[in-house]
Amino acid sequence: MMQKFSAHTARLAVLAAATALALAACGGKDGGQAAAGQKQGGAQQKQAPSPVVEVVTVEPQDVALSVELPGRLEAVRSADVRPQVGGIVKRRLFEEGSYVREGQPLYQLEDATYVASLESARAQLASAEATLAKANADLARYRPLVEADAISKQEYDAAVTGKRSAEAGVKAARAAIKSAQINVNYSRITAPISGFIGQSNVSEGALVSANSTTAMANIKQTDPMYANVTQSATEIMKLRQQFADGRLKAVDGRIEVDIKLEDGTVYPQKGFLMFADTTVNETTGQVKLRVVVPNPQNVLMPNLYVRAVMSQSVVPNAYVVPQQAVTRGQQDTVLVVNAKNEMEPRPVTVAAQQGNNWVITSGLNAGDKVVVAGTTIAGMMSARTGVKTVTTKEWTPPAEAATTPAEAQSAAASAPQSAASEPKTDVQTASEVKPEAKSASEAKSK
Repeated sequence: MMQKFSAHTARLAVLAAATALALAACGGKDGGQAAAGQKQGGAQQKQAPSPVVEVVTVEPQDVALSVELPGRLEAVRSADVRPQVGGIVKRRLFEEGSYVREGQPLYQLEDATYVASLESARAQLASAEATLAKANADLARYRPLVEADAISKQEYDAAVTGKRSAEAGVKAARAAIKSAQINVNYSRITAPISGFIGQSNVSEGALVSANSTTAMANIKQTDPMYANVTQSATEIMKLRQQFADGRLKAVDGRIEVDIKLEDGTVYPQKGFLMFADTTVNETTGQVKLRVVVPNPQNVLMPNLYVRAVMSQSVVPNAYVVPQQAVTRGQQDTVLVVNAKNEMEPRPVTVAAQQGNNWVITSGLNAGDKVVVAGTTIAGMMSARTGVKTVTTKEWTPPAEAATTPAEAQSAAASAPQSAASEPKTDVQTASEVKPEAKSASEAKSK
């Protein structure tokens, strides 16, 4: 009996030892897996890729400062067609909207009255000439008689005075003819200048007068055209001061001007600055500038709103960077990728705007890589992974980027996938922990 008990006790001891060994083996296996997981996570953290930022590599250059000034077009010559004599409009002799030349007949007024006045003046001239002929004959007869004392000196003087009076009468008659002829000519109204004529404000049969305040029509000469623009007197004074200090260089004497139309297109013909007014508008503080623009095809029209783009100066050794790369404030700054491939802020001086870019005069060096896009993602990845270095690629302006429908659809589809990838990673990380907890609980229950 004692032998059976000893054998049973021995079997229980062997079973307990085997169970302990099994539990130890399971624990060692789970611990090894956890340690391996920690090492793998550390390796993944060390091997996290650097975020990609888009940069522009800047080089110094002479930058022409351009300014866009609003204004409206004006015809180089404009003339109202007005009657210089009164009368009823008999005929209109032009097509509305057509091109007319200086001196071309436009309207014909009733001229019967003026023709009659002309004939009367001619008759008066004939009468005056007859009177002058008689006075000359009388004077010729009186001259030898007065020398022979056949007539008195007084009679001779009267003959001389009569001749002079007759001569004045002839001159007056001739002047009356000219006046009557002018009225007859004015009854045919002609174009004062060459250009395009607009709508007629009077119709045939209308009565017009020389003192009328309403123009019969208007003619505008549209080649060339004037573009009247304004610029702040403060800006003009600032430019003059920069010229005096040598910070700016003047552009070639004749300043060329590009004309932008309302739809943003640039007019193919270049204009040039004609003059700048010498006074400042006391109400607006603006100075008037006038630009002359060729218009051979008559594309431009008076009163059309335009923007004049002109280069007023040149900034030497400046850098041009996109506007989104500059943080504006009391001290303007940009982010530059240094030799360690790390981003660092750099204070800069912004001189002017050029389209969608800023012109920087100090703070940058040749070959600097200025960050334009990707800083937000780089900051987030640096906070998560601790990686401070970045990978650079050249920035492509939006206008030059590919915008095909397939690429746009691909970009739109990739955005939600990448956005969902991070939550998905978190879910996978949580699921990897669950088998470890399950193994530990199973080992504990055993």
